[in-house]
Amino acid sequence: MPNYRPLADELRPVTLDDVVGQEHILGAGGLLRRIVESGDIPNMIFYGPSGSGKTTVANIIAASSGRVLRKLNATTAGIADVKAVIADLDTFLAPNGILLYLDEIQYFNKKQQQSLLEFIENGKITLIASTTENPYFYVYNAVLSRSTVFEFKQITPDAVEKSVLRAVKFIEERDALTAELEDGVPRHIAQSCGGDVRKAINSVELLFSASRREDGKVKITLDDAKLVSQKSAMRYDRDGDDHFDLLSALHKSIRGSDTDAALHYLARLLEAGDLLAPCRRILCACCEDIGLAYPMAIPIVKACVDSATQLGLPEARLPLADAVILLCTAPKSNTGVMAIDAALADVRAGKIGGVPRQLQNVHADGAGFEREQGYLYPHDFPNNYTPQQYLPDELLGAKYYEYGENKTEQAAKKYWDAIKESQ
Repeated sequence: MPNYRPLADELRPVTLDDVVGQEHILGAGGLLRRIVESGDIPNMIFYGPSGSGKTTVANIIAASSGRVLRKLNATTAGIADVKAVIADLDTFLAPNGILLYLDEIQYFNKKQQQSLLEFIENGKITLIASTTENPYFYVYNAVLSRSTVFEFKQITPDAVEKSVLRAVKFIEERDALTAELEDGVPRHIAQSCGGDVRKAINSVELLFSASRREDGKVKITLDDAKLVSQKSAMRYDRDGDDHFDLLSALHKSIRGSDTDAALHYLARLLEAGDLLAPCRRILCACCEDIGLAYPMAIPIVKACVDSATQLGLPEARLPLADAVILLCTAPKSNTGVMAIDAALADVRAGKIGGVPRQLQNVHADGAGFEREQGYLYPHDFPNNYTPQQYLPDELLGAKYYEYGENKTEQAAKKYWDAIKESQ
């Protein structure tokens, strides 16, 4: 019985024209296509989500370069594996040098990445590394500076659907079958795979394997497709870029007052089982972007978050949805964050000065060392206010807070302007 070969591997493209998606770098005139066609292959880092074609393109480049291809996966490889690759240099096993495809390079530590430097510097090894994480955070600077980074984008459902139909046709011809697909099956697989072509083709293979074959025909239902692909569209790693991208998108959608987008990103986080991270981000958005325009939002949202953590999922979705909708529809003000950041900038720049005498703690003077403080107690004066110096001498006149244009802050400004002008 022949060895099993995954359908995704059988259908792996062998030319750049067969690769779906990535038109921005592989389309007519695309930079990566022009580099490959030139035959002068530099060190490269491919960055993008799983199933977007990074390994496929590396294989195509290796086949066209005339160099021996070696593959390492950084999740399992170590220094010994790198040394084994290096040992083949300048031998009949690699007369023209080696093209090393290093998958998941972010799992190599600094020392492991450094072991390649000498050989990618002199050109004996051409490195093509791939990563699903931001290379500017995870790849050693010396390797990064000697490489060109290409970003592979998530593949659109339209492009994935072409691969799904190609997979169906391939199985029909290979197994002499006629496939009867219910309406919507290819589209559902394409939409639910999260832009991962490999996952989509695996779903097609599984559906054919699980379906009954009668008289050379096989029927694939939409219900079966939904079962195979349930939750497969979720790209989520609590320590990876996707996690922080979703949180960032949630926060920015709230700031931008887009209720539907904010609910979408909240739903993705909750569906992945993440509760605490969106709770923290919603609280942050409340203080940072609504703030003094609607101060009561802070205790309201805090109550929603407390309710969510007490309820747990799935019920936690209810108070969190209320909180997100409230924040999206609330007036916005960032005067609070601008004010504290301006104050912090002065403190970090060393602009501090001594606390004015009238504000010092008199109880710290001690017996026999009492001094006149000169503090004016505001509640002893009309409107509970009287002018006096609060800032250190070195910062007299510093201005950190500016009233926002919203109704709440303008009402406070009008109130205090009237009192201060009467002094």
